[in-house]
Amino acid sequence: MSRASLGLPVGRGLLYLIVAGAAWGTAGAAASLVYRASDMGPVVLSFWRCAAGLALLLAARLLRPRARPAAPAAPTVPAAPGPAPRRLLRAGATGVGLAVFQTAYFAAVDATGLAVATVVTLGAGPVLIALGARLLLGERLGRAGLTAVAGALAGLAVLVLGGSGATVRPWGVLLALASAAGYSAMTLLTRWSGRAGGGGDSGTTVGAFAVTSLCLLPFALAEGLVPHTVDAGRLLWLLLYIATVPTALAYALYFAGAAVVRSATVSVIMLLEPVSAAVLAVALLGERLTAATVLGTALMLGSVAGLAVAEARMARAEAREPVPV
Repeated sequence: MSRASLGLPVGRGLLYLIVAGAAWGTAGAAASLVYRASDMGPVVLSFWRCAAGLALLLAARLLRPRARPAAPAAPTVPAAPGPAPRRLLRAGATGVGLAVFQTAYFAAVDATGLAVATVVTLGAGPVLIALGARLLLGERLGRAGLTAVAGALAGLAVLVLGGSGATVRPWGVLLALASAAGYSAMTLLTRWSGRAGGGGDSGTTVGAFAVTSLCLLPFALAEGLVPHTVDAGRLLWLLLYIATVPTALAYALYFAGAAVVRSATVSVIMLLEPVSAAVLAVALLGERLTAATVLGTALMLGSVAGLAVAEARMARAEAREPVPV
Protein backbone atom coordinates (compact mmCIF):
# COMPACT_ATOMS: atom_id res chain seq x y z
CA MET A 1 0.00 0.00 0.00
CA SER A 2 1.44 3.35 -1.00
CA ARG A 3 1.57 6.15 1.51
CA ALA A 4 -0.66 8.33 -0.61
CA SER A 5 -3.46 5.83 -0.16
CA LEU A 6 -3.45 6.29 3.61
CA GLY A 7 -5.46 9.51 3.43
CA LEU A 8 -2.95 12.03 4.81
CA PRO A 9 -0.45 13.48 2.28
CA VAL A 10 3.16 12.81 3.20
CA GLY A 11 4.00 16.52 3.04
CA ARG A 12 1.33 17.29 5.61
CA GLY A 13 2.53 14.36 7.74
CA LEU A 14 6.04 15.86 7.75
CA LEU A 15 4.61 19.22 8.81
CA TYR A 16 2.63 17.54 11.61
CA LEU A 17 5.78 15.86 12.90
CA ILE A 18 7.79 19.09 12.81
CA VAL A 19 5.11 20.93 14.80
CA ALA A 20 4.86 18.00 17.25
CA GLY A 21 8.63 17.93 17.81
CA ALA A 22 8.75 21.66 18.43
CA ALA A 23 5.80 21.42 20.83
CA TRP A 24 7.43 18.55 22.75
CA GLY A 25 10.44 20.77 23.28
CA THR A 26 8.37 23.22 25.34
CA ALA A 27 7.29 20.55 27.82
CA GLY A 28 10.63 20.51 29.65
CA ALA A 29 10.58 24.22 30.37
CA ALA A 30 6.95 24.06 31.49
CA ALA A 31 7.73 21.05 33.70
CA SER A 32 10.62 22.89 35.36
CA LEU A 33 8.20 25.72 36.21
CA VAL A 34 5.77 23.16 37.65
CA TYR A 35 8.52 21.77 39.88
CA ARG A 36 9.35 25.27 41.09
CA ALA A 37 5.70 26.05 41.86
CA SER A 38 4.87 22.81 43.70
CA ASP A 39 6.22 19.56 45.10
CA MET A 40 4.81 17.55 42.19
CA GLY A 41 7.02 14.65 41.11
CA PRO A 42 7.74 13.50 37.55
CA VAL A 43 5.46 10.43 37.65
CA VAL A 44 2.49 12.44 38.92
CA LEU A 45 3.17 15.12 36.31
CA SER A 46 3.28 12.46 33.59
CA PHE A 47 0.00 10.97 34.85
CA TRP A 48 -1.84 14.31 34.93
CA ARG A 49 -0.34 15.18 31.56
CA CYS A 50 -1.83 12.07 29.96
CA ALA A 51 -5.10 12.07 31.92
CA ALA A 52 -5.83 15.73 31.20
CA GLY A 53 -4.74 15.29 27.58
CA LEU A 54 -7.17 12.37 27.31
CA ALA A 55 -10.01 14.52 28.68
CA LEU A 56 -9.24 17.27 26.17
CA LEU A 57 -9.18 14.83 23.25
CA LEU A 58 -12.48 13.26 24.31
CA ALA A 59 -14.05 16.71 24.62
CA ALA A 60 -12.77 17.63 21.16
CA ARG A 61 -14.27 14.45 19.69
CA LEU A 62 -17.65 15.16 21.32
CA LEU A 63 -17.70 18.74 20.02
CA ARG A 64 -16.61 17.83 16.50
CA PRO A 65 -19.54 17.90 14.06
CA ARG A 66 -20.34 14.59 12.47
CA ALA A 67 -21.43 14.16 8.89
CA ARG A 68 -24.83 12.56 8.41
CA PRO A 69 -24.63 9.22 6.65
CA ALA A 70 -26.48 9.00 3.36
CA ALA A 71 -29.68 6.94 3.37
CA PRO A 72 -29.18 3.52 1.72
CA ALA A 73 -30.91 3.04 -1.61
CA ALA A 74 -31.87 -0.53 -0.79
CA PRO A 75 -32.00 -2.76 2.28
CA THR A 76 -28.52 -3.83 3.24
CA VAL A 77 -27.21 -6.91 4.95
CA PRO A 78 -25.85 -6.17 8.45
CA ALA A 79 -22.11 -5.68 8.27
CA ALA A 80 -19.72 -8.10 9.88
CA PRO A 81 -18.21 -7.00 13.14
CA GLY A 82 -15.39 -4.52 12.56
CA PRO A 83 -11.81 -5.10 13.72
CA ALA A 84 -12.51 -3.66 17.18
CA PRO A 85 -10.31 -6.21 19.02
CA ARG A 86 -7.44 -5.34 16.69
CA ARG A 87 -7.90 -1.62 17.36
CA LEU A 88 -8.03 -2.23 21.10
CA LEU A 89 -4.89 -4.36 20.95
CA ARG A 90 -3.10 -1.67 18.92
CA ALA A 91 -4.17 1.08 21.33
CA GLY A 92 -3.12 -1.04 24.30
CA ALA A 93 0.32 -1.80 22.89
CA THR A 94 0.85 1.83 21.90
CA GLY A 95 -0.22 3.01 25.34
CA VAL A 96 2.17 0.61 27.08
CA GLY A 97 4.99 1.81 24.83
CA LEU A 98 4.14 5.43 25.66
CA ALA A 99 4.05 4.65 29.40
CA VAL A 100 7.45 2.93 29.27
CA PHE A 101 8.86 5.78 27.16
CA GLN A 102 7.80 8.52 29.57
CA THR A 103 8.28 6.77 32.92
CA ALA A 104 11.65 5.18 32.15
CA TYR A 105 12.91 8.52 30.81
CA PHE A 106 11.95 10.38 33.98
CA ALA A 107 13.60 7.62 36.06
CA ALA A 108 16.74 7.85 33.91
CA VAL A 109 16.89 11.60 34.47
CA ASP A 110 16.74 10.98 38.21
CA ALA A 111 19.38 8.24 38.05
CA THR A 112 22.01 9.69 35.72
CA GLY A 113 21.04 13.29 35.00
CA LEU A 114 19.17 15.14 32.28
CA ALA A 115 22.01 15.35 29.74
CA VAL A 116 22.95 11.66 29.66
CA ALA A 117 19.32 10.48 29.83
CA THR A 118 18.37 12.72 26.91
CA VAL A 119 21.31 11.70 24.73
CA VAL A 120 20.86 7.96 25.37
CA THR A 121 17.07 7.97 24.97
CA LEU A 122 16.82 10.21 21.92
CA GLY A 123 20.08 8.91 20.45
CA ALA A 124 19.24 5.22 20.75
CA GLY A 125 15.72 5.80 19.42
CA PRO A 126 16.66 6.44 15.76
CA VAL A 127 19.08 3.50 15.77
CA LEU A 128 16.51 1.06 17.20
CA ILE A 129 13.80 2.41 14.90
CA ALA A 130 16.00 2.18 11.79
CA LEU A 131 16.88 -1.44 12.63
CA GLY A 132 13.28 -2.32 13.43
CA ALA A 133 11.96 -0.66 10.29
CA ARG A 134 14.49 -2.55 8.17
CA LEU A 135 13.81 -5.94 9.78
CA LEU A 136 10.06 -5.69 10.36
CA LEU A 137 8.78 -3.23 7.75
CA GLY A 138 11.33 -3.58 4.96
CA GLU A 139 12.06 0.17 4.96
CA ARG A 140 15.52 1.07 3.63
CA LEU A 141 17.30 4.24 4.71
CA GLY A 142 19.92 4.30 1.99
CA ARG A 143 23.31 6.00 2.17
CA ALA A 144 21.86 9.51 2.33
CA GLY A 145 19.47 8.48 5.10
CA LEU A 146 22.25 6.89 7.14
CA THR A 147 24.31 10.05 6.74
CA ALA A 148 21.38 12.16 7.93
CA VAL A 149 20.82 9.95 10.98
CA ALA A 150 24.51 10.08 11.86
CA GLY A 151 24.52 13.86 11.51
CA ALA A 152 21.43 14.18 13.70
CA LEU A 153 22.93 11.99 16.43
CA ALA A 154 26.18 13.97 16.33
CA GLY A 155 24.21 17.19 16.61
CA LEU A 156 22.24 15.79 19.55
CA ALA A 157 25.44 14.85 21.40
CA VAL A 158 27.01 18.27 20.79
CA LEU A 159 23.82 20.13 21.73
CA VAL A 160 23.09 18.29 24.97
CA LEU A 161 26.55 17.32 26.21
CA GLY A 162 28.55 20.30 24.99
CA GLY A 163 30.08 22.12 27.91
CA SER A 164 28.29 20.04 30.58
CA GLY A 165 29.87 17.95 33.31
CA ALA A 166 27.66 14.94 32.66
CA THR A 167 27.93 11.88 34.90
CA VAL A 168 27.26 8.45 33.37
CA ARG A 169 25.70 5.86 35.69
CA PRO A 170 25.00 2.34 34.31
CA TRP A 171 21.55 2.01 35.92
CA GLY A 172 20.46 5.34 34.45
CA VAL A 173 21.75 4.33 31.02
CA LEU A 174 19.75 1.07 31.19
CA LEU A 175 16.63 3.03 32.07
CA ALA A 176 17.24 5.42 29.18
CA LEU A 177 17.63 2.45 26.82
CA ALA A 178 14.33 1.06 28.12
CA SER A 179 12.75 4.44 27.38
CA ALA A 180 14.19 4.37 23.86
CA ALA A 181 12.79 0.86 23.37
CA GLY A 182 9.31 2.02 24.41
CA TYR A 183 9.52 4.99 22.05
CA SER A 184 10.75 2.78 19.20
CA ALA A 185 7.97 0.23 19.71
CA MET A 186 5.37 3.01 19.73
CA THR A 187 6.74 4.50 16.50
CA LEU A 188 7.08 1.20 14.65
CA LEU A 189 3.59 0.07 15.69
CA THR A 190 2.08 3.35 14.49
CA ARG A 191 3.88 3.06 11.14
CA TRP A 192 2.85 -0.58 10.73
CA SER A 193 -0.77 0.30 11.48
CA GLY A 194 -0.62 3.18 9.01
CA ARG A 195 0.65 0.94 6.24
CA ALA A 196 -2.24 -1.43 6.96
CA GLY A 197 -4.66 1.48 6.63
CA GLY A 198 -5.61 1.67 10.31
CA GLY A 199 -3.23 4.03 12.06
CA GLY A 200 -3.00 7.72 12.72
CA ASP A 201 -6.65 8.44 13.53
CA SER A 202 -7.79 10.24 16.68
CA GLY A 203 -8.90 6.95 18.19
CA THR A 204 -5.25 5.81 18.29
CA THR A 205 -4.27 8.82 20.40
CA VAL A 206 -7.29 8.53 22.71
CA GLY A 207 -6.74 4.81 23.27
CA ALA A 208 -3.02 5.24 23.89
CA PHE A 209 -3.61 8.01 26.43
CA ALA A 210 -6.24 5.94 28.24
CA VAL A 211 -3.90 2.95 28.56
CA THR A 212 -0.95 5.14 29.59
CA SER A 213 -3.04 6.87 32.28
CA LEU A 214 -4.10 3.50 33.70
CA CYS A 215 -0.50 2.26 33.69
CA LEU A 216 0.76 5.36 35.51
CA LEU A 217 -2.10 5.64 38.01
CA PRO A 218 -0.74 3.17 40.64
CA PHE A 219 2.68 4.87 40.64
CA ALA A 220 1.08 8.31 40.80
CA LEU A 221 -1.06 7.24 43.75
CA ALA A 222 2.04 6.02 45.55
CA GLU A 223 3.78 9.34 44.90
CA GLY A 224 0.74 11.46 45.82
CA LEU A 225 -1.78 12.67 43.26
CA VAL A 226 -2.47 16.10 44.78
CA PRO A 227 0.63 18.32 45.03
CA HIS A 228 1.23 21.05 47.59
CA THR A 229 1.60 24.57 46.21
CA VAL A 230 1.31 28.18 47.34
CA ASP A 231 0.19 29.33 43.88
CA ALA A 232 -2.60 27.00 42.74
CA GLY A 233 -3.68 29.27 39.89
CA ARG A 234 -0.23 29.31 38.29
CA LEU A 235 0.12 25.56 38.71
CA LEU A 236 -3.24 24.91 37.04
CA TRP A 237 -2.36 27.13 34.08
CA LEU A 238 0.97 25.34 33.64
CA LEU A 239 -0.71 21.92 33.80
CA LEU A 240 -3.34 23.05 31.31
CA TYR A 241 -0.63 24.18 28.88
CA ILE A 242 1.30 20.91 29.25
CA ALA A 243 -1.88 18.86 28.71
CA THR A 244 -2.94 20.93 25.69
CA VAL A 245 0.10 21.84 23.55
CA PRO A 246 2.91 19.29 24.10
CA THR A 247 0.46 16.48 24.89
CA ALA A 248 -3.01 16.44 23.28
CA LEU A 249 -2.03 18.52 20.24
CA ALA A 250 1.51 17.20 19.80
CA TYR A 251 0.69 13.50 20.19
CA ALA A 252 -2.34 13.75 17.90
CA LEU A 253 -0.09 15.28 15.24
CA TYR A 254 2.65 12.75 15.98
CA PHE A 255 0.44 9.68 15.57
CA ALA A 256 -1.08 11.09 12.37
CA GLY A 257 2.31 11.91 10.84
CA ALA A 258 4.05 8.72 11.99
CA ALA A 259 1.44 6.63 10.17
CA VAL A 260 2.49 7.95 6.72
CA VAL A 261 6.18 8.84 7.11
CA ARG A 262 9.03 6.32 7.21
CA SER A 263 9.88 5.33 10.78
CA ALA A 264 13.53 6.39 10.68
CA THR A 265 12.54 9.78 9.27
CA VAL A 266 10.02 10.17 12.10
CA SER A 267 12.69 9.46 14.71
CA VAL A 268 15.07 12.07 13.29
CA ILE A 269 12.38 14.74 12.89
CA MET A 270 11.36 14.26 16.51
CA LEU A 271 14.91 15.20 17.51
CA LEU A 272 13.62 18.73 17.04
CA GLU A 273 12.47 18.41 20.65
CA PRO A 274 15.88 19.26 22.19
CA VAL A 275 16.42 21.94 19.53
CA SER A 276 13.15 23.60 20.48
CA ALA A 277 14.02 23.28 24.17
CA ALA A 278 17.44 24.86 23.64
CA VAL A 279 16.02 27.78 21.66
CA LEU A 280 13.36 28.32 24.33
CA ALA A 281 15.96 28.25 27.09
CA VAL A 282 18.05 30.92 25.36
CA ALA A 283 15.13 33.11 24.31
CA LEU A 284 12.93 32.98 27.41
CA LEU A 285 14.88 31.50 30.31
CA GLY A 286 18.03 33.59 29.97
CA GLU A 287 20.47 30.76 29.29
CA ARG A 288 23.71 31.66 27.50
CA LEU A 289 24.02 30.93 23.77
CA THR A 290 27.10 28.74 23.35
CA ALA A 291 29.04 27.46 20.36
CA ALA A 292 27.85 23.93 21.20
CA THR A 293 24.22 25.08 21.06
CA VAL A 294 24.72 26.70 17.65
CA LEU A 295 26.70 23.78 16.17
CA GLY A 296 24.39 21.08 17.53
CA THR A 297 21.29 22.92 16.37
CA ALA A 298 22.74 23.44 12.89
CA LEU A 299 23.66 19.75 12.52
CA MET A 300 20.25 18.55 13.65
CA LEU A 301 18.26 21.03 11.57
CA GLY A 302 20.33 20.16 8.50
CA SER A 303 19.72 16.44 9.02
CA VAL A 304 15.98 16.95 9.56
CA ALA A 305 15.71 19.10 6.43
CA GLY A 306 17.63 16.57 4.34
CA LEU A 307 15.46 13.66 5.41
CA ALA A 308 12.26 15.66 4.96
CA VAL A 309 13.23 16.52 1.37
CA ALA A 310 14.11 12.88 0.65
CA GLU A 311 10.79 11.75 2.12
CA ALA A 312 8.83 14.19 -0.03
CA ARG A 313 10.68 13.09 -3.18
CA MET A 314 9.97 9.44 -2.41
CA ALA A 315 6.29 10.21 -1.90
CA ARG A 316 6.09 11.99 -5.26
CA ALA A 317 7.81 9.04 -6.94
CA GLU A 318 5.31 6.63 -5.38
CA ALA A 319 2.42 8.82 -6.51
CA ARG A 320 3.64 8.59 -10.13
CA GLU A 321 3.80 4.80 -10.05
CA PRO A 322 0.86 3.01 -11.70
CA VAL A 323 -1.58 1.45 -9.25
CA PRO A 324 -1.79 -2.37 -9.69
CA VAL A 325 -5.22 -3.75 -10.48
